[in-house]
Amino acid sequence: MRRLGSVQQKIPCVFLTEVRNEPSRKRDCQVGQLQQFQVVATEKVNPTALASGIHCAEATEKIDGTCCYVTTYKGEPYLWARLDRKPTKQADKRFKKYQYSQKTFKGFVWNTDEDFREVPESWIAAHRVKHENGHPVPDEHGHIPGWVPVDQTNKQYCWHASVVNYSVGVALVLKTHVDDEGLLEIVSVPLADLMEQTLELIGTNVNGNPYGLGSKKHPVHVLVPHGVLRIRNAPPVEFQQLFSWFQECQEGRVEGIVWHCDDGTLVKIHRHHLSLKWPVGDTFLNTRPVVVHMDETTCDPDASEKDLFKSFSNINGQLFSCIQDIQFEP
Repeated sequence: MRRLGSVQQKIPCVFLTEVRNEPSRKRDCQVGQLQQFQVVATEKVNPTALASGIHCAEATEKIDGTCCYVTTYKGEPYLWARLDRKPTKQADKRFKKYQYSQKTFKGFVWNTDEDFREVPESWIAAHRVKHENGHPVPDEHGHIPGWVPVDQTNKQYCWHASVVNYSVGVALVLKTHVDDEGLLEIVSVPLADLMEQTLELIGTNVNGNPYGLGSKKHPVHVLVPHGVLRIRNAPPVEFQQLFSWFQECQEGRVEGIVWHCDDGTLVKIHRHHLSLKWPVGDTFLNTRPVVVHMDETTCDPDASEKDLFKSFSNINGQLFSCIQDIQFEP
């Protein structure tokens, strides 16, 4: 499958940003009581983006879901869920007090043995996390990005587990059709083919379901490889042109853009950076037809009716006007 940059860290904005003392435009469930501020883009392009050749970068749709990663666990390809190791309440309070007084996070000293919440033994730090004295070092937000393997018996990750079948080593993936970039397809892909890739889990029970997938009775979830949804008519990296594109173009009805630079650097713009609303009705993802192509050997005939692989196998070969129209009811 087509492979661009892997999302292991928080991606910086393509523009330099500033913090304004106004309510965040993020969803209520994403905004804490103390986070009544808005991080917005200035009109100055981020020097990191310029140094990485942003004007020649590949622009792709930023998908609104939860980040996942495929790598080895117990000797087999496995799906991993994002789990950032966060500081305890006391350590976080100390960190925020330091930031407020010093106007920077630099120079703050963490006690890596005591300042962070426990994580499962199987937890691993994300790639490129810095280490000191054998311990991972938190980023500027006080978090240590990382991953935990998706165990199909863990209810906390039941929606992650619904898109993988470890017995045959496959995952449910939404991607562009190999012969027609305007057509999407849902396919069963060997986990081995997704090794070391990051993907976005989207669906009924993820982030308020901005794409309208499935229903409470029949939840639908799929994995979208990062970088797979190319923006065909991307605007130039210029503040006013990007602002107009998000407001006026059908292709701009997306959560944001992620640019994949030739040197591997990733930079992004989110609608919130431009003080624009998200989610929006009639997302661009729902303007494209989608076909289901399942390898029926990946379906367990004895699986329950709620099994996604079985459900998609029952509609194998069918074409839908958009992913929102996929229904499993007779």
